[in-house]
Order: sequence, then C-alpha cells, then structure tokens
Amino acid sequence: MEKEQKMWDEYYQNLKKERDEFKKQTEILEREKGCLQVKHESEMEKMRMMMEEERQNHNTERKRREKAFTENEKQYRNKIKEKEEQIQKRHEEMLKQMQDNERRKREKEKQDWIKQHEKLTQEIQHEKSLKEQQCKTYEDKIKLIEQQKQDELMRLQPVDCEEERQKDWESIKMCCSQTIYSLKRDETGQNQKHGPKISEQLNKLYHRLDLTKRHQNKMRTEDILEIKSTLQSQEPQQETELVNSFLQKLMNMNYSARYTVIKHRKKDSKEDYNHDIHPMDVQMAVLHCADGFLKQLMVTKLSQCQYALPLLVPNPFTQRIEFPLWTFRQINKSWKMKNSNNEIISQSVYKAETPMVSFFRFGSVSSSKSQLMNSLINEKHNTFFHRNCSGSSRTRLLMDGVVEIAWYCPSGKQTDAFDDCVAFCNLHGDAGANEKQYEILTSMASVNVLFLPDFGQKNQYKGLVRSLFRSPQPLICLLTDNNCDKTELGNEKFIFGLLNKNQSDVSEQIRETIRRTLTEQKKTFKLEDVAKHRGIRVDEDDPECQRGKQAAVQIMSLLRGKDPSTVKETILPCQGKLWHDWCEMNKKLHHLQGENLEEDKSTKQKNMREVREKQMNQGLSEFMRKFIETMKSQKDDEKKYFLRWMMNLLNDFTSENLCGLHKVYSVKWHEVSALKKMPDNLDQLQTEQTNLENISEQMNRASFGLEHILREFGQIYESWSSVKKIKEGLQFDFCSLPSLAAEMMISGFPMELMDGDAAHVPLSWVTAVLDQLVKKLGEQTRIFVLSILGIQSSGKSTMLNAMFGVQFAVSAGRCTRGAFMQLLKVSEEMKTELKFDYILVVDTEGLRAPELSGRSTTHRDNEMATFVVGLGNMTLINIFGENPSEMQDILQIVVQAFMRMNKIRLNPSCMFVHQNVSDIAAGEKNMEGRRRLLEKLDDMTKLAAREEDFDAERFSDVIAFDVEKDVKYFAQLWEGSPPMAPTNPNYCENILELKQTIITHASKSDGVMLTHLRDRIQDLWEALLNEQFVFSFKNSLEIATYKKLETEYSKWAWSLRSAMLEIEYKLHNKIENKVIHDIEETDLQTELNAKSEEVEKTMSEFLEKDRDAGILKQWKASFEIKIIELQENIVRETKRKLNVVLKQRELKETMDTQKTHHENTLLENSKKLALKFKNQATEENIMKQEFDFFWKKQMKEIIREPSSLKNIDIFADAKKHLSKIYPSLLLDSLKENSKQVDMIHLPSYSEYVKLKKFTGHTAILQYTYNKAKEKFGHALSKEDEVQIRSLITEITEHTDKMIQSYNLAKMGYNISCIQQILDYIKARLTEHEDGPKVKYVFKSEFFVDLVLYICHKAKKTFTDQYKIFRETNDPVLYFERKSKEYYRIFQKYCQGASSTAIFGDIVCNKLKDPIQQNVYKKTARDLADEMRTNCESLNGNRSNLEKHILRTLAENQDFNAYMTYINNPKEHFKNFIRDEVSHYITERFEDSVRPKMKNNIKLLQQQIMSAAHESSKHVKEINGNTESWLLHFTQQLSGVLVFSVKDLTGVNHDDVEVRFLEDVIKKELPSIMFDIISKFSTETFPVKLEHKYRPDEILIDHLCQCCWVQCPFCAAICTNTIENHDEDHSVPFHRNNGLNGWFYRGTTNLAINICTSAVASNGSFYPNSSNDTVLWKEYRKGGPKYASWSITPDLSELPYWKWFVCRFQKDLENHYKKTYEGSGKIPDEWREYSEEEAIESLNKYI
Repeated sequence: MEKEQKMWDEYYQNLKKERDEFKKQTEILEREKGCLQVKHESEMEKMRMMMEEERQNHNTERKRREKAFTENEKQYRNKIKEKEEQIQKRHEEMLKQMQDNERRKREKEKQDWIKQHEKLTQEIQHEKSLKEQQCKTYEDKIKLIEQQKQDELMRLQPVDCEEERQKDWESIKMCCSQTIYSLKRDETGQNQKHGPKISEQLNKLYHRLDLTKRHQNKMRTEDILEIKSTLQSQEPQQETELVNSFLQKLMNMNYSARYTVIKHRKKDSKEDYNHDIHPMDVQMAVLHCADGFLKQLMVTKLSQCQYALPLLVPNPFTQRIEFPLWTFRQINKSWKMKNSNNEIISQSVYKAETPMVSFFRFGSVSSSKSQLMNSLINEKHNTFFHRNCSGSSRTRLLMDGVVEIAWYCPSGKQTDAFDDCVAFCNLHGDAGANEKQYEILTSMASVNVLFLPDFGQKNQYKGLVRSLFRSPQPLICLLTDNNCDKTELGNEKFIFGLLNKNQSDVSEQIRETIRRTLTEQKKTFKLEDVAKHRGIRVDEDDPECQRGKQAAVQIMSLLRGKDPSTVKETILPCQGKLWHDWCEMNKKLHHLQGENLEEDKSTKQKNMREVREKQMNQGLSEFMRKFIETMKSQKDDEKKYFLRWMMNLLNDFTSENLCGLHKVYSVKWHEVSALKKMPDNLDQLQTEQTNLENISEQMNRASFGLEHILREFGQIYESWSSVKKIKEGLQFDFCSLPSLAAEMMISGFPMELMDGDAAHVPLSWVTAVLDQLVKKLGEQTRIFVLSILGIQSSGKSTMLNAMFGVQFAVSAGRCTRGAFMQLLKVSEEMKTELKFDYILVVDTEGLRAPELSGRSTTHRDNEMATFVVGLGNMTLINIFGENPSEMQDILQIVVQAFMRMNKIRLNPSCMFVHQNVSDIAAGEKNMEGRRRLLEKLDDMTKLAAREEDFDAERFSDVIAFDVEKDVKYFAQLWEGSPPMAPTNPNYCENILELKQTIITHASKSDGVMLTHLRDRIQDLWEALLNEQFVFSFKNSLEIATYKKLETEYSKWAWSLRSAMLEIEYKLHNKIENKVIHDIEETDLQTELNAKSEEVEKTMSEFLEKDRDAGILKQWKASFEIKIIELQENIVRETKRKLNVVLKQRELKETMDTQKTHHENTLLENSKKLALKFKNQATEENIMKQEFDFFWKKQMKEIIREPSSLKNIDIFADAKKHLSKIYPSLLLDSLKENSKQVDMIHLPSYSEYVKLKKFTGHTAILQYTYNKAKEKFGHALSKEDEVQIRSLITEITEHTDKMIQSYNLAKMGYNISCIQQILDYIKARLTEHEDGPKVKYVFKSEFFVDLVLYICHKAKKTFTDQYKIFRETNDPVLYFERKSKEYYRIFQKYCQGASSTAIFGDIVCNKLKDPIQQNVYKKTARDLADEMRTNCESLNGNRSNLEKHILRTLAENQDFNAYMTYINNPKEHFKNFIRDEVSHYITERFEDSVRPKMKNNIKLLQQQIMSAAHESSKHVKEINGNTESWLLHFTQQLSGVLVFSVKDLTGVNHDDVEVRFLEDVIKKELPSIMFDIISKFSTETFPVKLEHKYRPDEILIDHLCQCCWVQCPFCAAICTNTIENHDEDHSVPFHRNNGLNGWFYRGTTNLAINICTSAVASNGSFYPNSSNDTVLWKEYRKGGPKYASWSITPDLSELPYWKWFVCRFQKDLENHYKKTYEGSGKIPDEWREYSEEEAIESLNKYI
C-alpha cells in the first residue's frame, strides 16, 4: 500500500508538474495572445488611420472636382455672357448702320430739296425782274398820284381808315416786293417757309450758344437755380459760356446781364469770321429754349432790372407770333398818383389798365427809336436795348418783329415824366415787314409814335402813313432826316424833325406832347386783351397750362361772391381761432402751475385734445377737398401750373380788399404818428392805436395765399393724427398730405416753417414733411442750412432772391410772417467741393415790427432769433443803414442768440451784411465801420453775458468771428429812386461776393442730415416754449449719437474683455502648471496688443466715417482716453487675479503634493496587489472583493484622522462672532431658517437709529424734538433714508467682492472669512456715523440684521463654491469618486496589461479633471459671446437691458421685485442677467450649449493628440525616455490644461515603451471624453464652474461696469454706460417722484410730479430735508447730488410708470405709509393705460 501510495504520489506530482507546465504554457500563450491582440489592435488602428486618410483624400479629390466643375461652369457662363454681349454689340452696330442709312437718305432728300429750292429761287428772281420792269413803268404814275394825295392829305378827314389801310397794304404788297418775306404769305400775314440761309444762321447761332439740344429739351428753372461752381462775376471767355453767364447775372438781378458779349478778332478769311453774337440774341435764344416756368422767372427778373419785356415774339423757325401772357402773371407794378392823397396803386401788370404809347418805324431810320424811348421813360437807364448800347451790332437774328413793352411808374413827385402809369411798346424792325404786330399795336395804342426818314417822293409806305394820319388815335410822326420844328396838324397829329436837333430838347418836347395827348385821350390798354387778337399764339393755350388753369378756376369758383376778409374762416377752419387756441394752450402746457403738476398737465392736454377734435370735426371744406384731389391727380408740370394759377387767382381774389385796407392803414398810421407828437391826447392816441391794430388784424384775415392752404394741410394732418380717428366719408388719406408738401418743396416752392400769425411751429406737420423729404431724397441726404435775420424791411428777402434766384415774397412792410424754408439743389460738379446735396434757405420775418408795437415784441424777436440761429449752419445778420439805435437793437438780439447756442454746444457761423452803405469803396471808412461794429458786438456781449449768466467779454468768446472776412458792406439796392430805378450793379456784385464767401464757408462744413434737421427743429422749438432756453434745450441728435457711440463702446469693451479672458485662462493654466512664476502688466499688454490695435482701428473708422462724424468728434478724445483707461483697468484687474492665483498656488501646494502622493501611492500599491493575484484571480467577483478590501485598508492608511472638510454653516459662524460683540443680545433666534429682514427694501430705517445728542443752549429743546420724532417713527428725513439705503447697497456690493476674492472653490472655507466680513461692516458703519452731516447712530439691531441679511444673500455662493472645493480636496469624497478609475486600472494590471497601456491609461485619467475644467470654461466663454449676439435682452447696451427688465417686471407684476429694481437696481440687474443666462442654457441646451461642448472637446482632443504626437516625435529625435516624453507632453499643454509632470510624481514608468504611448492615449482618450460629455447637463454645468468663470458672471462684469447713480428725485438710473463719466448724469425718461418716497411737506401725500414736468414749473422743493426751498427750475442749487444731474423740461413721459403707479397704488401706499391723495392725486387719464400699452411704450420710447 505504501508503495502504491508512493506511486500515486509520484504520479500526482508528475501530473501536478504537467499541470504547472501546462499552466505556464497557457500563460505564455496568453501573453503571446495579448501581444498579438495589442499588435492586432495597433494594425487595426493603422488600417483605420489609412482608411481615414484615404477617405480624406477622396473628399479632397471630390472637392477638387467640384471646384473644377464650378470653375468650368463659371467659364461657360462667362463665355455665354461674352457671346450675348457680342450679339448685343452686333445688334447695336446693325441698328446704327440702319440709322446711318436713314440719315444718308434724309441727307439726299435734303439735297434734292435744296436743288428744287434753288430752282424755285431762280424762277422767283426772274419773276422779280419782270415785276421791277413793271414797277418802273408804274413808278412815275405812282409818284404823281402820291404827290396829289400828299397835297390833299391835310384837308381830308379820317373816314373809313381801316378800309383805306387794307388797300394800302395791298398796294405795298404789289409794289414793294424787295425781300423774300413778301412772297407766299399765309392767311396770318406771315411767310410759310423760312429761307435756308436764315435757318442756317439760326442753327449756327444755337450751336455757338450750345443750345442745339435745348430747342426740344427745354431748360428748366431747377437746373438754372442749382448751386454751381461758377460763382465769380467773371465775363464769359467762350461763346458756350454766354448763356450761363447771362442767366446767372439775370437771376442776381444784375442789369449788366443784357450786355454779356464776347469780342472776336477779325480773321483774314471772310469765311472763317464769326460776327459777335448780339446780346439780345442771347436773351431771346434763352427765352425760346426755356420752359414756361423759366420764361416766367426770366421775365420777372427782367422786370426787376427795369428792362422792357417781350410782348409779341415771332417764333424764329415758324415765324408764328407768340404772346407770352403767362410770363407776365407774377409781375406787379406800384406807383403813386399825383393827387391830394398821394394814392399808391399796386397791381399785377396783366390786370393794369393804363394808356399805351406804341413806337414803330417804316423803313430804315438814322435815329435810334429805342434810345429815344429810353430818354422818355428813364434817361439814366436803357430800358430798351438800342443800337448804341455796348455789344450792339447789325448781326442780330432774333429781334426783328419782336414787340417789347415797358411801364413808366410815377413816384408822385413833381419831377415825374408822366402823372399816371403809362405802357410803352416798341416794335423792333420794320413795321412794314411785320404787319400783325403793327396791326395789334396801332389798334390798342392810346398814342402812336411813328419813325420815318422823311415824307420823300421815294417813300414806299405813304399809304400806311396816310392811314395813320386818318386814324382816330393821336399820332406823333418823327422824321429822322428832316429838321422841321414841331408841327401840329390838328386832330392830335404832330410832326417832329429830328435831324441835327438836341436830343434832350426833343425828348422833352415829345414827352410833353405825349403827356398832354394822354390827358385828353381816355383809351386804355390791358395786357390780357392782346390775347383776343386772332392769328397769334398765346402761351397759356398750352394743354398743361390750360388744365392747370381750369382746375384752379374751378376751385376758385367756390369763392365767388364771398367776402375775402371772412372766407378763410369757412374754407380753412382748422387754422383760425382753434389753431391759435391750441398754440396758446401748448405754451401754457410748458409752464405748469400748482402743487399737482401732473393733474394740471393732464387737464391741459385734455383741453388740447378737445381742440384737436373740434378741428377734426370741422371736416374738409369743398374747397380743400377739391384742392387735395387736384394735387393728387395731376402730374409734375401740370401740378406746377395749377399751383401758380392758384397763387395768381388768390392774389386777384384778395388784392382789391387788401389794397383798400392798406390805404386805410396808411391814413391811420399817419394819424397815430401825429398824435404821438401831442402829449395831451393820450386817450385818443390809445384809441387810435387800438384801431390801427384792428386794421392790421383785418389785413391778416383778408390775406389769402398758397401758404394758407399749406397751413391748412398741416392743421388737418396734426388734428387727425393726434386724435387718431378715421372719419367716415373722408375720400383721401390724410397721411398723404406731407408727401404732397414734400413734392412742392422739391419743385421749388417755399414751405412755412413757423406760422407767423400764431407765432408757432407745427412740429408734427413739419416733422412729417421732412420725413417724406427723407424718403424721396434718400436717408443720406445732407443739407446746409442758411438762415437770415434782420430788422423789418431791411432787404432780407430781396437779398436772398438776388443771391439764389428764388422768389420769396417782397414788398414794403412786414411781408414775411414767421419763417419759410426753400430747397436749392447743389449741382453734381459742385458736390465734389461741398459735402452736402442741398442748401436750405430759411427766410424770416423782420425783427422790431412796428405793427407789433404795443405787444411783447422783445420775447417774439428773441424767440425768432434763437430759433433761426440754432437752425442754421450759417446765419446772415442783415443790418440796414447806419442808424446806431437800429443796429444796437438787432445786435443785442443776435449776440444773445449765439450765446445760447454756445452754451448748448451748437456752433453755427455768422456773417454780417451791412446794406445801404454809401461810399462803400472807401477802404478807410470800411475799416472804421468794422471797428465800430466789433465794439458794439463786444458791448452787447457783456450785456447779454450778464442776462444769460455766461462768462464772455468779447463776441469772439461766443463764436468764431473774423471781423475782416465776416462783415460785408453792400451798396444801396436801387440805382436811383424807385419805382423806376433798376437794381444797383454794385449791389449785385456784392451779392455774388457774399455768395462766394458763403460757399467757401459751407465747403468747410459737413452740413446736417435731413433726419437730424428734423430733430433739431423739434429740440429748438421745445426749448423755446420754456422760459429758459439753455436750461430747457435737449439736443436729441446729440443724445441719439452719444447713445450710438455708447453702444459701439460696449462692443469694443466686450471685444477687449473677451480677448483678455482668453489670455487670462491661458496664463492661469501656466501658473498652475508652474510654467510661469510672476506676472507683469507689460506682458499682459503685449498679449493684448493685437486686439487693442484692432479695436483702435475700428473705433477710429467709426468716429471718422460715421454719418454723424461731425457730432462724434467732440467725444473722440475722451473716448480714446476711456478705451486706454479700460485697457489699463482690464490689464490691472487681470494681473490682480493672476497674482491671487500665484499666491493660492503656493498656499495649496502642500495639499496638492500630498494628494498627488496619495494618488500615486494608491496606484503603486494596487499594482503590487494585482501582481500578487495575477495568477489566481479568475473571476470578476473575486477581483472586486480583493480590491475593495485593499481599498478600505489604503483609505485607513491615508485618512488617519477624520476629515476637517465638513459642511459649513455660515449662520452658526456669524452667530458665534456676533455673540462675542453683543453678548447681551438673545442670539438663539439667529437660525438659518428664521425670517430674514430684507434690509434694502425697508420703507423706513427709523427703528434702527437713534438721533445724536446735541450740546449747547438748545440741546434740551432739540433732544425733546428728536425724542418726539423717534416716538412717531419720523426720526429720519427722506435724504437720510436714501443715504442709509445707499450705504447698505455699498456694503453689500463690497462684501460680494470680498467673498469672490476668497476663491472658496480653490482655497476652501475658513471661519476667518466671516470675521473679516463682520469687521468690514462694523468699520464701515462707524465711518458713516462719524460723517459731518449724519445726525444719527445705528442701533446694534441694525448691525445684526445687516450681517444676517448679507449672510443670507451669500449662503448659496458659499455652499456651491465650497462644494467644488470639497469634491476636489476632501480625501473621502475625492477618493470615493476615484475608486472606479483605480479599480479599472487594477483590473488591467490583473489582466496582464503592459506597463505602457497602464501608464497611458493613468495619464488619460489624470487629464480628465483638467479637460473637464477647460471645456466648461471655454463653453461658458462661447456662450457669453453667443448671448451677446443672440439673446435679445443682452445683445445691446445697458438701456436695452433695462427695457427687457421693465417688460419682465410688468409681465410678472411682482411688487417686491419692483422695489428691488427701484432701491437696488444693480442687484436687480445682476439677478436678471443670471436668470436670463439660466433660462437660455435650459432652453438652448441641446441645440446650442451641448454642440459647443462637443466642439470644444473635439478641438481639445485634437490638441492633446497633437501634443502626444509631437512628444513622440521629439523623443524619437533625441532618443529620449518616458520622462522626456512626459515633460515635452505637459509643456505642449501647459497653456491649455492644468496638467504638469508633478501630477505623475511617484508613478512608475520604468518599463514603459514610449513609441506606443501615442497609440494608447489615442485609444483611451475618447472614453474619457465620452464620460465628460455624458455627465454634462444643465445641472452640472453651472456647478462644475468656478463662480468667476460662469457665463452670467462674465456678462455681469461687462454689462454692469457702468454708471449706477440714481436721480435724487425719482431714483431713475443714469443711462451712461461708462462708470465715473465726466458728463452730467441723465436719463431719457424720468418717473413719478413718489416711487422714491417723496411727499408733500406737511402732508401724508406722496408726490405725483414727474421730474421733467417739475423743472419747467415755478414750484420748489426742500433739498436734503432742509427748511430752505429751491426752485425746481434751479434744482442744481439744491446741492452736489442735484447739480450733477441734467434734467431738461420734457412733456414726453413714459406711460409705463403711469401704469405702474395706478397698478401698484395700494402697495406703494402701504410701503411708504402714505397715500396718493390731495396734492398727490393720480390724474384720471393715467388709469386708462393698460399693461399692454405700458409694455408697448417701452419698445416705442427706449
């Protein structure tokens, strides 16, 4: 048995050995299998990479092919385009060829016609020769007959003269056929065809004048009135310049325009010589090439130059006679009758019935008919152009057959040539060749004046002369070749010989003869009657003119039979008393009275709305309805004709009545003037002055023009738009009225800016018209505003008319009422020199109007001057004469106006125009005049400075002014005495010089945008409605521009902050990795330089190229400094943060080292355990049991003592410290869940304070008074309450910063944190109590409650941040979280994984936390960027954010939230931003946040793999080991992750194969990334981040770095986005003062006033609870906190706060323990606002 047993033992041992051997073989196979598996995985990875590379190559190839296909397609399209262009070109060539063929065909036909014409001419010549022979045969007989007739002529009575004259004409036609004009006449007496030679000369003339194209394409007024570059008064150098030179001078009313010529030198060849162009040919050619409106303007200007005007004009191409009646429609003539009353008559010339003297000649005469006529009318002025005028020649083409007319207007003096107005007509050329003109003149003339050589035998016109002598009209026959004395033949027939006679004597004789003849002759001439003659064309028969006239006549028929003085009340009802009442109410609205200003304002606004409703209820009169319909239905030129006809017909309608009133006014004025010299008749004087004013009012009522219709437009629009109702039956959209007015402005019609009768600007209407102008002309349209100021009747309008060719109303007296504006276009070539598109000329009523004497003229004049000066880029100050008192009047007004502009930062320029100055050529006198003017300006500056509270001694202190360049002296306007005096050429030269100076000034100006002009008009007028202009002025344009600048500044600041955040994160990682050990500002600035330069470039471009660059430049320097300061602050703050990181790194270094040591010890020990069980652990559960046992044992070794990192209780810590400070207080109640006092929202702090004790003899009384106040809970004033609330806010904000500086997530919590917070609060309260103006001390309860309030607020921050710290640093928590990772590594050890695989896994696990922190931070930063773009509430500046806060508050209707917003706005803003960010993350997590996270992880994975690859490459190059690989790897990631070599200290890597590390990391890293992504959620995202890296905190840092100063009255927050800004605090909309606790002293009534209403009133307030009152208008005197605010009167409030007061009235009353009653009663109208309207108002106004 033993042997058997031994055998079995040996057998068992053998089996055991075999088993062990087999086991060894199995292990070897397993190892080989593992290696093969690794190799297989490696090969698979390589294959995958190759496939990936192949796929990328495939994608690249596909993209290349797509790109090639795109390029081929593009080339194909280009070829198609080229082919189309070739086809188009070929088509054009074919078309051109066809046109050339057609032209050649026409040329050939023309040549054939010329040949036929020549043949016909030869036949005519042959016929003429036959007729000449016949004439010779009859000549003797004719002479004999004529001699007999001449002998009997004196004895014959004029019988049947018309029949005789017709016979004479027939005789003339037969016997006197010497010219081509006698051949083939048509029925009108004109030749059918114009000879080819004459046509050729005409075409040549038009070509030389560059008018060939203008014969069909007529010149237009707007083209002529454009601002052009040729401003200098230079003579034309080329013939093509003649027309422009003529028109320019004519528009300037310079009568030298008619002498515009160019002299040519004669050339040898006669063919090459061009005769000088006759000046009258220039005039007539331009008239023929002008449209109807330009013709009318030209003739009007010719009349102003006292020139004769074309009456009958043969068309040069058709020879048809034209009567340009239309051109006379705007010409008025005034004259004074020589009677006892010196009656003044003013009439339109087309209506005037006057005697007419016609002048004509037969044949050629030696004396100048026109020159003789001039001597009869005006010896000093060439009314008619004559042969001896400068530039005259025999080569004129266009004057023969032209009849010109001029009027002599007497002045009522003894020297008058005639006693009444007389018309003189002059037929140019031979009357025998112009039958129709001769016929018309002789039939309409009162006196005919005939020029003949003599009554010789050879006179071929004897028959016509005989007819004249036999006609009933008086006849004066002037014989130029006879020297006979004056002979009266009887029956008012006279003969004068002119040969060798003194022209002056002859003129006097003829003048006397005409005067005497006209006295006896009752026949009169009326211009309109010329149109009754047949055979002539009247220009008003043109279809467009006729349609315009018919429409105007139809509308005017509605006024037939009505009284002009009352008609406006019925057909224009909106602008009468109702409009004036509304204006008066509006002015009163700006001067509120009483304690309850809002109630007063609501009442007045209600009354104004009622007036508007009454206006609207008036409806449209039939007159206005038809007028509007006509305006809307007509086209451009037709509409212009219609408007001109309306002007003419309205003038006709009112002229008679106005003329009578003017006469009555004149008589009454002289009576009043006489009574002023009699001091004893004061009662009678007062009565007569009242009568005079009544007559003036009647004149205003009787005046009716186009401006009144446009004024009605405005009132219809304003009333309907303000009431916002649609009336049934209205057949037009009232919103179209501004468009019609804008079209009129573009067409050249002036528009009323200020209603002169109501002395008011209709803002809504003017704004609407300017808006339409912007739409029609473009948003970028810029204009230069030129305004004018001056004493009444000083020639302002005349000067503008002469300067720009416009037609502002001109007449003696106060012709311009209010202010009118007119657009003048800048020509395209001039736009290169100027920076604007139009000049807006503003003409104003005269200052110091006598008809306003007795009223408050000073205020009106100052108002007008301020308005006009503020409106204009340049203002012309017009001074007339050298009267010192008049000069002083206007200078005082002007200086005050410019001083006001200086104070509100508007910088217009000015020029002084001194008109009617004698001897202006005397340089010394000019210098003396300038010196006197400057002295007066300086004196006026001193006077105005005292009134305006302005520091200025000289006028140059107020405005940039050069007395040498900016003062112009003008010659007197008239050259002689009106009414026959022409304008003075020197005056016109002065006008051109002034215009050039204005343009030079304007070229340096950017002008103003049309949209900005609209805002400026509104700002100026709103300010003027208040008593204090400077105080009241609110520059909307500046405010809007500054707001835009702030928005851009916010973007620049965000750009810098975002860039610095990136830099901070990178350097933070390097500090943690110990790559850098100190931080310098220069290094940070260097890192920021690239972004800084980019921001500077962007800012520079914005400031220089923005359309408001002119306004922005005033802030350029300050914002450049602010950007630099911002950069410095960002750099400084970043340095501070990084230095804190450096210090904290040193403090936690031991902790981190110990943690790393424990981690690595665990790894090594788990490795040993794995080796021990390597050959025994066959099942998972056994391995897990062994590892758990090992883990517990290791944890006991590492954690020998219980962890000190327990949950914190800041309330318990606060209690501990408070019990030491106040041991007597019962602190048991200080528990976390006890109700906390919301310190910031308490309505009063009286219970928390004790008033200080007083010393001195009044101490007892003061003590008693204070005790009584404390007893009734009124220990504190309103200012004290605000002061304490501000102190709490300040302490809260500072403690928040302290808590952030503790960096709890990294450094952990210590009870000393609470100690420091309490110490700070205690010290700050003590410091406050010691303040000189503090009358109270805090009770201990205040300190305790404040500490608990702050602890309650900070609790969440402490808890969340400390949780992050514990998870990272508490061994128990940390290693519990890591146990799974260690077990996984343990498994790999047990499974025999290679050291390389294990080490790679460890590296990846070490990277997990840094990766997570990096991804979270980067995602947070990206989210902040996205929300700045996509989140509506966060994508703008602070004002936009506030709008969304207010909307949210209204939607939630949480009163407590409102009070937080009012009392602690910064805290509310922060909470709102946090809520918005949280909401955004929740809503957009899947579609925005997670994708960003994945993208950042992907980028980071690529960076890590790149670092691994580079490290492997580096090690291979240097033949390094694992340590060198690890060093290079961590260095590569030092700026990206907090990961360094020390994190792997103690981890054994002796047998790690470096060449496989990259592959291992590539394999293990995705699972790490997946794990991070899988745990990423809306809950973990904010918790895993340190507080300062959260997206809401990033946005808070950006959006809350601004001004938080609150209005001392209503607590509205200053909207300036720059902290510690230099400008005054301001806010667009203030709110009700009661929201901030203000109440009426002596009552329990909360204040209802709104700041912007209050400061416009005469009320007062008690600043700082003193007993001294301060006027609201002078609120800045209340103290520093009031003085730092800019509050301008403004009636545009935010309905939002009115709704809020009504909605939360009870809550507010309970909060403040006061009521909205009595003086604080809420206006009923406030209660009409709904929540929707309140919210909508935010979108509208903010």
